[in-house]
Amino acid sequence: MPTKMLQIPTADGEADAFAAFPDDGQRHPGVLMYADGFGVRPVLREMARELAGHGYYVLVPNFFYRHGPAPVVELPGHIGEEARTAVMGRLMPLIEAHTIERTLRDADAYLSFLTSQPEAGAGPVAVIGYCIGGLLAVRTAAAHPGQVTAVAGFHAPVGAAGPDSLRRLTAQAHFGHAETDLTREALGELNQALDAAGVDYTSEIYPDTVHGFTMADTDAFNPAALRLHWDHLLPLLGRTLANC
Repeated sequence: MPTKMLQIPTADGEADAFAAFPDDGQRHPGVLMYADGFGVRPVLREMARELAGHGYYVLVPNFFYRHGPAPVVELPGHIGEEARTAVMGRLMPLIEAHTIERTLRDADAYLSFLTSQPEAGAGPVAVIGYCIGGLLAVRTAAAHPGQVTAVAGFHAPVGAAGPDSLRRLTAQAHFGHAETDLTREALGELNQALDAAGVDYTSEIYPDTVHGFTMADTDAFNPAALRLHWDHLLPLLGRTLANC
């Protein structure tokens, strides 16, 4: 599976990024993948490669690029609970500095870059994300309703996007939540907001999960939940990007 390290021009500098795509000389539908709070690292690259193997051009930008290339802080090979606390202590100021304004400026640059790549189609795209990346995905989709036809977030604070963003969503959506991230009551409230906004969506709590369940380099990893993530994500992309 071909991969590339890239530099994406943005209004605030250049964002380093990783891309994976099929090796067949064809153009493929584009998918913008936002990492979780730990950022771009081997496990994200492997997930991008797996998704690319299903016929997509997958772009994974380092949204912390203003603070340096990925990884912006030193990460252990396995992020256990003790390491997680220390790493998140260093990353949280970066996450808090990533304002809505920065998110939207960057999203414009990422999508323009993605659709201009010779291996990617110029048509509609999908945006997916994990943890904080899921929030970035929702905000990106809401800001580009004519371009983003699918959005997905996993163990992500989707509700933090706010009702205004949800009302602007025209993309089909799937949200897979961790049991530790929200209660059944909170899920009902989120889904009511999605219903009120007229979003075409599925939104559910994945069984026996904690925050971060898709990430194989953490203690939160749940292989069954990762499979369920693919079982939802791949049909979503197939429905929305089939003719792109």
